[in-house]
Amino acid sequence: MLSTDARLACLEQIVDSLNEGVLVSDHEGRIILYNKAQEKLEGLKSENVIGKYLWEAYNYNPEMSEHRRVFNSGQPVIAQYRAHAHINGIPQYVTYSTYPIIHNGETIGVFSISHNETKLKNLLHETIELKRKIVTQNKGSKEQPSNGTTYTFGSIKGSSSVMQGLIKDAQNVALHDTDILIVGETGTGKELFAQSIHNHSKRAKSPFVAINCAAIPETLLESTLFGTVKGSYTGAADQMGLFEYAQDGTLFLDEINSMPIALQSKLIRVLEERMVRRVGANAVTPVRCTIISASNEAPKELIATSKLRSDLYYRIARTCLIIPPLRQRKDDIIFLIDYFLTLASKQLNKNVHGLSARLHELFLHYKWPGNIRELHHVIENLIIRADEDQSLLDIDHLPAYLRENMMEESSLLGLSSRTRERRPLKTVTTPYEEQFIRTILDQTEWNITKAAEKIGTTRQSLQYHIKKLNIRR
Repeated sequence: MLSTDARLACLEQIVDSLNEGVLVSDHEGRIILYNKAQEKLEGLKSENVIGKYLWEAYNYNPEMSEHRRVFNSGQPVIAQYRAHAHINGIPQYVTYSTYPIIHNGETIGVFSISHNETKLKNLLHETIELKRKIVTQNKGSKEQPSNGTTYTFGSIKGSSSVMQGLIKDAQNVALHDTDILIVGETGTGKELFAQSIHNHSKRAKSPFVAINCAAIPETLLESTLFGTVKGSYTGAADQMGLFEYAQDGTLFLDEINSMPIALQSKLIRVLEERMVRRVGANAVTPVRCTIISASNEAPKELIATSKLRSDLYYRIARTCLIIPPLRQRKDDIIFLIDYFLTLASKQLNKNVHGLSARLHELFLHYKWPGNIRELHHVIENLIIRADEDQSLLDIDHLPAYLRENMMEESSLLGLSSRTRERRPLKTVTTPYEEQFIRTILDQTEWNITKAAEKIGTTRQSLQYHIKKLNIRR
């Protein structure tokens, strides 16, 4: 068994090899361990800080020492965000947690573990500033201003009555100056609707500012949304938040269900008072933008599991749009297959005109957990795999993992390979049969023989269905 000295040497070497910064102070507040990652984070050298009191190394009032407060209280401090050091005058922001070291029931020291987020913070603010400059520059030009959007209602594709009705509802909502909640699974097009609503509203010439609440660390999200004032914490500068950047436009809060509960409370006050206060400021600034929020989970389930405050829900959902998943919109699956085939074939310089009957049927019965985004990517993948002279895609073009998943689902639905291959029309549910046949006829320029071959049925059977469903060119 290793001696105490050998074990200590092993632990010190392990700590020195970590990517996270580690700082340890003893019962007097002297620094006794300062690893290499912490040196990189703060731009200091261990030989210059080890043995010094914390307040000597960082030049602050001893009464403000967080390590001493943790040592005396025995309570850890979790996920703080501050700049304890500067490199060339630039504050080095770190997210850190501080814990007491307890041995035999007695606190003998304190340690902190830190992560550097300065680069991420700078990148966020550079992106925001770039958007603001583009909007400002375009306001002075005669060209149509860029407002930070890409999509309008014309970008939303779908032929189902559900989707057409949803677009109409969204257009009506856009004419009223109200906050909106959009609910839909990942890949259903929530941001497409958000941007389209903005561009259809009277705010269209003002900025559209989007932020994914799940992609920003909790410690950065508050300052990113509300802004900061110089001196609010070490290294803080005057910084405009997104509520102010949005001006008279729209602020889109994507995946709001990922916002920490504590921050949800602050957001409630902003929405209620229409005033925002920068972090560390006394003055307030009016909020002039509309807020569109989006959630990829049902609000009732989020409230029941305490992921979303009910009072926040009632404020962000003055109007609520619910986008059904693609699996519930068979008409849209048929429409989007044809749309994405045409689009991807043109982009990839291929001559693909359609899907085989059995692949078409598999697509209709697949659940599409990634919704429209997944369908788009799958069709692109299929066309990439197709040979130059192929005009029809088949199951064999599917990646193995996806082919296995789709075949398994069709098997659970009782769709045998024989049924898929020989009688596809019998397995297409009645409301979608007409659209299915019409799509195949359009793809073959209404050549009955080719269409029947593509579907996997006889010419006589196809003519019977055309007559029965009263399908006309």
